[in-house]
Amino acid sequence: MLDIIAANNALDAFVPISRFNRGEAGRIFDEVRSAGCKIVVKNNAPVCVLLAPEQYREMMDLIEDHYLLALAEERMKNGSGVTYPAAEVYARLGIKEDELNEIPMEYGVDFE
Repeated sequence: MLDIIAANNALDAFVPISRFNRGEAGRIFDEVRSAGCKIVVKNNAPVCVLLAPEQYREMMDLIEDHYLLALAEERMKNGSGVTYPAAEVYARLGIKEDELNEIPMEYGVDFE
């Protein structure tokens, strides 16, 4: 995700809004699909960022991961320090470990 706009293609990432006015939206969207990102500028100032859906999902996943990490760290810092073994938590919540292993990885985390 972070390499979408590397130094060597940063200038190519900018799209003047006038290209939309000239009816080039389809071509611009094709460029977004191949490059992953474009920055629309108006009067030499950025006004919009266009992302390919895959790049958007990756960015949102990163944001969510960082949010969850910060939340976990805050809870660990302010928590009671009492921890419970996973097997005990699973039993209390009625979760079977083999059910966790059946969850496709795109929907969960690797438990191993």
